[in-house]
Amino acid sequence: MKRKKTPENVSDHAIYTQKMKDEGYTILVPTMLPTHFTIMTGILRTYGYNAVLLENYDSSVIEYGLKYVHNDTCYPALLVIGQMLSAIESGKYDTNKLALMITQTGGGCRASNYIFLLRKALKKAGYGHVPVISLNVAGLEKDSAFKLTPSLVFKLMYAAFCGDLIMLLKNQCLPYEKNKGETEKVIEKWTEKLTDEFSMGKKFIKYSRVKELYRDIIKDFAAIERVGERKVRVGIVGEIFVKFSPLGNNELERFLLSEGAEVVMPGFIDFCMYSTHNSVADARLLGLHPVKGKIFNLVLDFLKKRQKDVIDAVNEEGSFDPPTEFARVEKLATEFISDGAKMGEGWLLTGEMVELIEQGVKNIVCAQPFGCLPNHIVGKGMMKPLKDHFPDSNIVAVDYDAGATKINQENRIKLMLANAGKGAGDAAKEEETESEAEKQPVLA
Repeated sequence: MKRKKTPENVSDHAIYTQKMKDEGYTILVPTMLPTHFTIMTGILRTYGYNAVLLENYDSSVIEYGLKYVHNDTCYPALLVIGQMLSAIESGKYDTNKLALMITQTGGGCRASNYIFLLRKALKKAGYGHVPVISLNVAGLEKDSAFKLTPSLVFKLMYAAFCGDLIMLLKNQCLPYEKNKGETEKVIEKWTEKLTDEFSMGKKFIKYSRVKELYRDIIKDFAAIERVGERKVRVGIVGEIFVKFSPLGNNELERFLLSEGAEVVMPGFIDFCMYSTHNSVADARLLGLHPVKGKIFNLVLDFLKKRQKDVIDAVNEEGSFDPPTEFARVEKLATEFISDGAKMGEGWLLTGEMVELIEQGVKNIVCAQPFGCLPNHIVGKGMMKPLKDHFPDSNIVAVDYDAGATKINQENRIKLMLANAGKGAGDAAKEEETESEAEKQPVLA
């Protein structure tokens, strides 16, 4: 007998309603990619969602995470939930007119369950009445008043492409800028300009205009006067949150820059294409959802063409190294690992390491958060096969968790940098260095 729905069993959590949207409830969004997410929250506001990007990075984030999230849970969950609880407890927001937003992939990664951990934490902290909005394209949480309309999806997508382009150009300008601070000024200018550009009404933005924006962004970064010889390039890969978030990786980019390195980081849009590719792979490898697989294959082709436009714009200007086409990353990855390995960052993590090595970026930091077993397997676990195949590669895995100290992480990276450029055939020295780093004591 089918159970009759009642108010008690319809839902065990607060739901974001149309009335809440109409009343302008503040929606807190956790930080991962500062530039990307600033533009995206601006777009959300245009569509009637009063989104605010969180910028609280202090120690209370970890304190609240440890207080309200089980310590066996992966580190990114602890940080995301801790950042939100810290913001709520700050007293800055009216908790009776407040909502939270979190992404939900719908895949096998525990990130799909962050939303349930967050709701549990809210109840424990006495804020069970605060609704949590799921940002996803998998059709989850259908009872929410938050809706991804086609025009909103396209604007968020183009914001991601523009954010990746800014990140790419920033990393190639910061180590060489003649006038310190000029790169940051260009970033601020374009973050504000793109926020305004994508927030002009709810209609679709013309793609011809988006391509104009690509060229204008590149032109402004190319105008930054750069001096000095090419520095040691260091790639960053890893679990998506600790890879990109200054909160998650203890400002890894800033540290590498201070050590005289040029940071190279594959973009966020690659992860979006990887997630799309996985649905195509499911249809091919497992026989699941063949029609869905064909649809996602069309989406993937569409994204690849859009990425090619960015690459062409960078090549057309001529003074920057372009990103690698996703199709190339796919091919490189499958030489070492099956595309059926898709938990967490799956095969993409291995593919990005090979991609960097092919670009001549032999020094790589693989950022690994506590509790992310898939990434330890496809990241740390693939390092030996990669080093065997590329003996002059210099890859180091750095663990990030609530109990790890920043100084130990930085010392491990310094040991990696000390080996940078020493050439092939020094594998024994590398192994010795890694062994020393593993023995580093954990400081209180």
